[in-house]
Amino acid sequence: MTNPFFSPSELPFGLPPFVDIKDEHYRPAFDRGFEEHLAEITAVADETDPATFENTMIPLERGGQVLERVANVFFNRSSADSTDFTNELEEQMAPLLAAHSDAIRLNPKLYERITSLYSRRSALGLDPESVYLIERYYDEFTVAGAGLSDEDKTTLRDYNQQLATLGTRFEKNLLADTNDLAVVVDDVAYLDGLGTGEISAAAEAAKERGLDGKYLITLVLPTGHPYLDALTNRELREKIMTASRSRSSRGGDNDNRDIVLEITGIRAKRAALLGFPNHAAVVTSDETAKTPEAVDEMLRKLASPAARNAKAEQKDLQATIGNDFELQSWDWGLYTEKVRKAKYDVDTSEMRPYFEAERVLKDGVFFAATQVYGITFAERNDLVGYHPEVRIFEVSNQDGSPVGLFLYDLYTRDSKRGGAWMNPLISQNTLLGNPTVVVNNHNVPKPAAGEPTLLTYDEVNTLFHEFGHALHGLFAQVTYPKFAGTNVFRDFVEFPSQVNEMWMLWPRVLANYAVHHETGEPMPQEFVDKLQASSAFNEGFKTSEYLAAALLDQAWHRIDDTTVVTDVAKFEADAIASFGLDNPAVPSRYSSAYFAHTFSGGYDAGYYSYIWSEVLDADTVEWFKENGGLTRANGDRFRQRLLGVGGSKDPLEAYRDFRGRAADIQPLLNRRGLN
Repeated sequence: MTNPFFSPSELPFGLPPFVDIKDEHYRPAFDRGFEEHLAEITAVADETDPATFENTMIPLERGGQVLERVANVFFNRSSADSTDFTNELEEQMAPLLAAHSDAIRLNPKLYERITSLYSRRSALGLDPESVYLIERYYDEFTVAGAGLSDEDKTTLRDYNQQLATLGTRFEKNLLADTNDLAVVVDDVAYLDGLGTGEISAAAEAAKERGLDGKYLITLVLPTGHPYLDALTNRELREKIMTASRSRSSRGGDNDNRDIVLEITGIRAKRAALLGFPNHAAVVTSDETAKTPEAVDEMLRKLASPAARNAKAEQKDLQATIGNDFELQSWDWGLYTEKVRKAKYDVDTSEMRPYFEAERVLKDGVFFAATQVYGITFAERNDLVGYHPEVRIFEVSNQDGSPVGLFLYDLYTRDSKRGGAWMNPLISQNTLLGNPTVVVNNHNVPKPAAGEPTLLTYDEVNTLFHEFGHALHGLFAQVTYPKFAGTNVFRDFVEFPSQVNEMWMLWPRVLANYAVHHETGEPMPQEFVDKLQASSAFNEGFKTSEYLAAALLDQAWHRIDDTTVVTDVAKFEADAIASFGLDNPAVPSRYSSAYFAHTFSGGYDAGYYSYIWSEVLDADTVEWFKENGGLTRANGDRFRQRLLGVGGSKDPLEAYRDFRGRAADIQPLLNRRGLN
């Protein structure tokens, strides 16, 4: 059998040959990848000559290429277009991948060689990136348990394999229950308030499930749903919110509550084994935050003013409702829009006809990148993605030199997990001569054929955000695979994507893409002026619901190995109440049973990263404004000193190099109205 993963692709930029990849290719490629990589690692560890950079670090970085190829393609597919086959194989692979990682990081002879290099790193005459490579390996191996006894390593391996399996089960259960809880509507009258495009998308979603003549509202990953801002039928709003909050916590095969308890319990035991007080301490020790106490201090500083502002907003909403009923979580979105309209004459739904998806992408997202960085985009219809809806663009520098390929997967489907994200398929590094291929995934409802895809304000923001991740992946120019693309500290990785959001409403960018999809008329400037005048409006709610999730994540991961939790709902309620964020009308952005970021998505004890990174983001936006905004000079500086370095230097050092100083928190406080 010719397996397309066994050798590099010959397609442009090494694009995986999706047409040739069949289900039967994955497992043999994983098996060969494990075998080859372990042989390469063993050869390094068993080397009898004293450790040098050339005989230790270079072969470590060169190893595992087959495994890298198959893993990148498979896990993108299992997230974006899952099947029974991918679900089953992912469950099989999760413990094997954990065991493989342990076989490398817990190898005592390999750790000894890395430690030897680490102790001599300043005397080896290496360039800064190579020195940093040694430091990162040493730190990661040490935190992973490389210095433990053989007996403790056996226990650690067992914990890691259990966690890998549980995380995969959590994600599979959540996807199944999210699909199962999609809300079916029989009568279009119940959809009053939605636009024709949204109604069409709901009809199309129902049709795909064989529910002709009905309408299907699929759930999004967070607790809230964008349709709650517009639906006038209160009963339907409540039904959507109830379905959303009950995901994977209503009994049955897809219930995740026991998995949450198992995961957090094992993580606490593993932390103790590694010599840490809790899992949060393990995670932050190798992030920019360094300690959970530093995270706690920042989040608590924000929680009180956020809760205060949310209460004030709640009073305004209740005043609009009057005595008819008490404001509930499913009412917040709709009445926020009513108050926004009354106070600021802003109705974000009025913007939707100006946000046609194709124009947003090409004349907004791409246009901004061209203006700031000089890059251009050409669609490659001759190349094939992993799904018929995937589009592929070749990205080039202004001088015509190649940057990489960008894959774009816009629409939601039952086989795609919730949310929006960026994945690398191939990451640039000069050691292996790799090019760059990245993917952006979204979950925008698809309207019927022939009808335009009109985006909400938040969906437009998400397109700019995720493309910020893509730019980070496309621009990174590094020597070693470990530092490629977005391989940076978790609490730094959201920073570039958040910065890219600023271009959404930048006057020259907005004028280029925000035109009415029928008339071609530009969006009225008064819409933007009013929106910006109301920029701090509803920030109490937004900050509170985010902080509740971030603090819940911290609470789960600050329990020690002696703590026994038996009731998920009570633990969650107590944790949120301890920070003064227990407002029924402002539920946490994620509840434990569907908190994919922390239980299956790699943000465990790290969901604080978004607001931690936003300190840098808000400070950077101020820098751009102070220095002329949308200019190539500014873009080149940001690209060269931040995006372009990937993970090849300490991120806060890279930030100081770009900004000339450490970040100031004040712009964030101003932005969120938390002064």
